[in-house]
Amino acid sequence: MEVSSAALAALSGLGFGLSLIVAIGAQNAFVLRQGVRGQHVFAVVAVCALSDIVLIGAGVGGFGVVVQSAPEVVTVVRYAGAAFLLGYAVLAARRAFAASALTAGSTGATVALGATIATSLALTWLNPHVYLDTVVLLGSFANTYTSPDRWFLGAGAMLGSVVWFTALGYGARLLGPLFARPVAWRVLDSGIAVVMTLLALGLLLAGPSV
Repeated sequence: MEVSSAALAALSGLGFGLSLIVAIGAQNAFVLRQGVRGQHVFAVVAVCALSDIVLIGAGVGGFGVVVQSAPEVVTVVRYAGAAFLLGYAVLAARRAFAASALTAGSTGATVALGATIATSLALTWLNPHVYLDTVVLLGSFANTYTSPDRWFLGAGAMLGSVVWFTALGYGARLLGPLFARPVAWRVLDSGIAVVMTLLALGLLLAGPSV
Protein backbone atom coordinates (compact mmCIF):
# COMPACT_ATOMS: atom_id res chain seq x y z
CA MET A 1 0.00 0.00 0.00
CA GLU A 2 1.37 3.41 -0.97
CA VAL A 3 2.20 5.72 1.91
CA SER A 4 0.85 9.23 1.51
CA SER A 5 3.17 12.22 1.29
CA ALA A 6 1.59 13.62 4.45
CA ALA A 7 2.44 10.46 6.40
CA LEU A 8 6.02 10.49 5.08
CA ALA A 9 6.37 14.15 6.04
CA ALA A 10 5.07 13.44 9.55
CA LEU A 11 7.52 10.55 9.97
CA SER A 12 10.36 12.75 8.75
CA GLY A 13 9.34 15.42 11.25
CA LEU A 14 9.18 12.87 14.05
CA GLY A 15 12.67 11.61 13.31
CA PHE A 16 14.16 15.04 12.74
CA GLY A 17 12.57 16.46 15.87
CA LEU A 18 13.82 13.60 18.04
CA SER A 19 17.33 13.99 16.63
CA LEU A 20 17.35 17.58 17.90
CA ILE A 21 16.11 16.96 21.44
CA VAL A 22 17.38 13.48 22.37
CA ALA A 23 20.74 14.65 23.66
CA ILE A 24 22.36 15.55 26.96
CA GLY A 25 21.44 19.14 27.68
CA ALA A 26 20.27 21.49 30.39
CA GLN A 27 16.58 20.97 29.71
CA ASN A 28 16.79 17.17 29.58
CA ALA A 29 18.94 17.05 32.72
CA PHE A 30 16.34 19.08 34.59
CA VAL A 31 13.44 16.94 33.37
CA LEU A 32 15.36 13.82 34.38
CA ARG A 33 16.05 15.11 37.88
CA GLN A 34 12.44 16.14 38.43
CA GLY A 35 11.30 12.76 37.16
CA VAL A 36 13.58 10.89 39.54
CA ARG A 37 12.38 13.04 42.43
CA GLY A 38 8.75 12.67 41.36
CA GLN A 39 8.08 16.37 41.92
CA HIS A 40 5.93 18.49 39.59
CA VAL A 41 6.65 16.07 36.75
CA PHE A 42 3.48 16.84 34.81
CA ALA A 43 4.10 20.59 34.97
CA VAL A 44 7.72 20.23 33.83
CA VAL A 45 6.82 17.88 30.97
CA ALA A 46 3.94 20.12 29.92
CA VAL A 47 6.05 23.30 29.92
CA CYS A 48 8.85 21.70 27.90
CA ALA A 49 6.54 20.00 25.41
CA LEU A 50 4.28 23.03 24.91
CA SER A 51 7.30 25.29 24.50
CA ASP A 52 8.63 23.00 21.80
CA ILE A 53 5.25 22.95 20.09
CA VAL A 54 5.22 26.77 19.97
CA LEU A 55 8.81 26.93 18.70
CA ILE A 56 8.27 24.24 16.07
CA GLY A 57 5.13 26.00 14.89
CA ALA A 58 7.08 29.26 14.63
CA GLY A 59 9.81 27.54 12.62
CA VAL A 60 7.42 25.86 10.22
CA GLY A 61 5.55 29.15 9.88
CA GLY A 62 8.70 30.92 8.72
CA PHE A 63 9.75 32.73 11.90
CA GLY A 64 13.28 31.41 11.38
CA VAL A 65 13.86 34.19 8.85
CA VAL A 66 13.15 36.75 11.57
CA VAL A 67 15.60 35.06 13.95
CA GLN A 68 18.32 35.07 11.29
CA SER A 69 17.73 38.76 10.57
CA ALA A 70 18.11 39.75 14.25
CA PRO A 71 21.37 38.14 15.49
CA GLU A 72 21.63 40.67 18.32
CA VAL A 73 18.55 39.13 19.95
CA VAL A 74 20.15 35.68 19.91
CA THR A 75 23.33 37.21 21.37
CA VAL A 76 21.39 38.67 24.31
CA VAL A 77 19.70 35.32 24.88
CA ARG A 78 23.11 33.61 24.69
CA TYR A 79 24.61 35.67 27.53
CA ALA A 80 21.45 35.53 29.65
CA GLY A 81 21.29 31.77 29.16
CA ALA A 82 24.95 31.35 30.10
CA ALA A 83 24.44 33.32 33.30
CA PHE A 84 21.40 31.25 34.25
CA LEU A 85 23.18 27.96 33.51
CA LEU A 86 26.18 28.95 35.63
CA GLY A 87 23.85 29.86 38.48
CA TYR A 88 22.04 26.53 38.21
CA ALA A 89 25.40 24.72 38.06
CA VAL A 90 26.40 26.33 41.36
CA LEU A 91 23.13 25.20 42.97
CA ALA A 92 23.59 21.65 41.68
CA ALA A 93 27.17 21.57 42.97
CA ARG A 94 26.03 22.79 46.38
CA ARG A 95 23.44 20.01 46.50
CA ALA A 96 26.06 17.45 45.54
CA PHE A 97 28.62 18.45 48.16
CA ALA A 98 26.44 19.83 50.94
CA ALA A 99 26.99 18.36 54.39
CA SER A 100 23.24 17.80 54.61
CA ALA A 101 23.21 15.37 51.70
CA LEU A 102 20.04 13.47 50.97
CA THR A 103 19.37 10.56 53.26
CA ALA A 104 18.40 7.18 51.90
CA GLY A 105 14.83 7.10 50.67
CA SER A 106 14.55 10.87 50.62
CA THR A 107 14.07 13.06 47.58
CA GLY A 108 14.93 16.29 49.33
CA ALA A 109 12.90 19.39 49.98
CA THR A 110 10.09 20.05 47.54
CA VAL A 111 10.63 23.12 45.37
CA ALA A 112 7.55 25.29 44.87
CA LEU A 113 5.56 24.68 41.69
CA GLY A 114 6.03 28.27 40.53
CA ALA A 115 9.80 28.10 40.93
CA THR A 116 9.90 24.77 39.11
CA ILE A 117 7.89 26.13 36.18
CA ALA A 118 10.06 29.26 36.07
CA THR A 119 13.19 27.10 35.90
CA SER A 120 11.68 24.99 33.11
CA LEU A 121 10.84 28.11 31.13
CA ALA A 122 14.29 29.61 31.65
CA LEU A 123 16.10 26.43 30.63
CA THR A 124 13.99 26.35 27.47
CA TRP A 125 13.65 29.96 26.35
CA LEU A 126 17.09 31.21 27.45
CA ASN A 127 18.78 28.57 25.32
CA PRO A 128 19.83 30.14 21.99
CA HIS A 129 20.21 26.68 20.46
CA VAL A 130 16.44 26.29 20.78
CA TYR A 131 15.98 29.11 18.29
CA LEU A 132 18.79 28.01 16.00
CA ASP A 133 17.88 24.31 15.99
CA THR A 134 14.12 24.20 16.46
CA VAL A 135 13.13 27.44 14.75
CA VAL A 136 15.81 28.00 12.08
CA LEU A 137 17.10 24.50 11.29
CA LEU A 138 13.85 22.57 11.60
CA GLY A 139 11.97 25.45 9.99
CA SER A 140 14.35 25.44 7.03
CA PHE A 141 13.96 21.68 6.68
CA ALA A 142 10.17 21.96 6.87
CA ASN A 143 10.10 24.61 4.19
CA THR A 144 11.65 22.21 1.69
CA TYR A 145 8.19 20.60 1.74
CA THR A 146 5.17 22.10 0.07
CA SER A 147 2.09 23.08 2.03
CA PRO A 148 0.31 21.31 3.65
CA ASP A 149 2.98 18.58 3.95
CA ARG A 150 5.34 20.85 5.86
CA TRP A 151 2.70 21.22 8.57
CA PHE A 152 2.41 17.44 8.79
CA LEU A 153 6.19 17.43 9.24
CA GLY A 154 5.81 20.01 11.99
CA ALA A 155 3.10 17.89 13.62
CA GLY A 156 5.44 14.89 13.57
CA ALA A 157 8.18 16.94 15.26
CA MET A 158 5.70 18.18 17.86
CA LEU A 159 4.62 14.60 18.57
CA GLY A 160 8.27 13.65 19.00
CA SER A 161 8.74 16.33 21.65
CA VAL A 162 5.64 15.26 23.56
CA VAL A 163 6.68 11.59 23.48
CA TRP A 164 10.28 12.33 24.48
CA PHE A 165 9.57 14.61 27.43
CA THR A 166 6.79 12.34 28.68
CA ALA A 167 9.04 9.28 28.48
CA LEU A 168 11.96 11.09 30.12
CA GLY A 169 9.92 12.64 32.92
CA TYR A 170 7.83 9.62 33.86
CA GLY A 171 10.32 6.95 32.82
CA ALA A 172 12.86 8.41 35.24
CA ARG A 173 10.82 6.90 38.07
CA LEU A 174 12.22 3.52 37.08
CA LEU A 175 15.54 4.77 38.49
CA GLY A 176 13.95 5.22 41.92
CA PRO A 177 15.61 2.19 43.56
CA LEU A 178 19.02 3.39 42.41
CA PHE A 179 18.46 6.83 43.90
CA ALA A 180 17.52 5.39 47.28
CA ARG A 181 21.22 5.79 48.02
CA PRO A 182 22.59 9.28 48.82
CA VAL A 183 25.69 8.70 46.70
CA ALA A 184 23.52 8.36 43.58
CA TRP A 185 22.09 11.84 44.16
CA ARG A 186 25.61 13.19 44.63
CA VAL A 187 26.63 11.68 41.29
CA LEU A 188 23.52 12.98 39.52
CA ASP A 189 23.86 16.53 40.83
CA SER A 190 27.60 16.51 40.15
CA GLY A 191 26.90 15.45 36.58
CA ILE A 192 24.24 18.13 36.19
CA ALA A 193 26.66 20.77 37.55
CA VAL A 194 29.29 19.70 35.01
CA VAL A 195 26.82 19.66 32.11
CA MET A 196 25.41 23.08 33.00
CA THR A 197 28.90 24.57 33.36
CA LEU A 198 30.10 23.17 30.03
CA LEU A 199 26.98 24.39 28.26
CA ALA A 200 27.38 27.85 29.80
CA LEU A 201 31.04 28.03 28.77
CA GLY A 202 30.07 26.85 25.30
CA LEU A 203 27.61 29.73 25.02
CA LEU A 204 30.13 32.29 26.30
CA LEU A 205 32.90 31.11 24.00
CA ALA A 206 30.70 30.74 20.95
CA GLY A 207 31.16 33.08 18.05
CA PRO A 208 28.35 34.87 16.23
CA SER A 209 25.23 32.74 16.53
CA VAL A 210 23.64 33.49 13.19
